[in-house]
Amino acid sequence: MMTTESMTIQQALMKLTSGESLTTSEAGAVMGIIMRGEATGAQIGAVITALRMKGETKEEITGFALTMRAHSNQVRTEQQGLLDTCGTGGSGIHKFNISTASAMIASAAGVRVAKHGNRAMSGKAGSADVLEALGVNINLSAEQAAACLESIGICFMFAQLYHPSLKHAAAPRRELGIRTIFNMLGPLANPAGADRQLLGLYDKSRTGTVAEVLSELGLKRALVVSSHDGLDEISISAPTQISELKDGKVSTFDITPEALGLAERPLSEVIGGDAHVNAAIIRSIFSGEEQGAYRDIVLANAGACIYVGGGADSLREGVAAAAMIIDSGKARQKLEQLIVTTGEVAHVS
Repeated sequence: MMTTESMTIQQALMKLTSGESLTTSEAGAVMGIIMRGEATGAQIGAVITALRMKGETKEEITGFALTMRAHSNQVRTEQQGLLDTCGTGGSGIHKFNISTASAMIASAAGVRVAKHGNRAMSGKAGSADVLEALGVNINLSAEQAAACLESIGICFMFAQLYHPSLKHAAAPRRELGIRTIFNMLGPLANPAGADRQLLGLYDKSRTGTVAEVLSELGLKRALVVSSHDGLDEISISAPTQISELKDGKVSTFDITPEALGLAERPLSEVIGGDAHVNAAIIRSIFSGEEQGAYRDIVLANAGACIYVGGGADSLREGVAAAAMIIDSGKARQKLEQLIVTTGEVAHVS
């Protein structure tokens, strides 16, 4: 039996292409080789393709995520009661930036939020793109992000700045052009160590597995969501499958828009555009001008954030709390705080 320390990329490939799975430590060792730039592009592509074809296990995803976390630039802050809303993307449906809007509403409701995100990978605008269009400074160091979080209860961590070692996998991922384990890793590697999360997933068959991975990574509460109409969000157009991590256990169930106190609306009504279009949608929701589907889908997801953050006893109560936050003007105020504060901390030496 080979030891983890001696495992090479070639040995990992022999196991994977034989249909065997890697242990957590073996997967971590393989990811370490990738992160240190010691694997060729061909080797990286082969490993992640073999994993995809075999089907990534909880242990393999956990091992990759633990190593990715260890190689990240980490934000030093109190991790208890800290929420992330980072999702996988990759749904292929060009909706607007629902999780980004939800993060600000949750923060305005009193939940501490360390939002992790990136530029667009599959859609037209990622969280970094839309926040930039809204006027937020996304280029904060770990120290500046921590200061922002301490000051106003929310910060944004631009993934490219916090995971520089991922550059070694960038070209193979782009050249393959398929979903791989790396699509799942971003939401599993919050640089601030958030212990609560609303995680949108593109693959409904994996919600339970990913919730179990979050438990292995030390999270206390989480909702992993994937809708029946293909969104990596809680949908208002179809039921959504949710795997909930609570008290160390994972339970999976479906929830409908009606159960959240919301009307069902066509998926076509939540489609967004580029970063500037999506920024305008978010501002219209926060100002109270928007009262239709855009608002409702944000309420569904912001309500889930408030619930998993401990600010509501049920998802439906979370939705009602989110509506009150918008209607009171607190969501709009939180956005303005984020714009001002990220500008200020960036100039602090």
